[in-house]
Amino acid sequence: MVTGLCTITLLIHGNNSLKGKRQVLKGLMEKVKNRFNVSIAEVGCNDLWQRAEIGISAVGNDNAFVNSVLDKVFDYVVSLGTAEVIDRRMEIINF
Repeated sequence: MVTGLCTITLLIHGNNSLKGKRQVLKGLMEKVKNRFNVSIAEVGCNDLWQRAEIGISAVGNDNAFVNSVLDKVFDYVVSLGTAEVIDRRMEIINF
């Protein structure tokens, strides 16, 4: 079993409330869930208005497949353009 973990730090320009941040993140996370078979959640920067950290996980039986899925998710988040990507960390774990 192979588990892939990806953490993406986002900067949400022009946002001035936690409500606005949640609205942007909710839409982004729903789009990712509907397009890819991954788990996604806000995992950091919870009290900051313009920053967000989301975690994405994927499970499979092949390193290349899991890596490919996480790369596609990252590319999709960038292509949405709802927030600027500041940082990305990725880890593949073999069990």
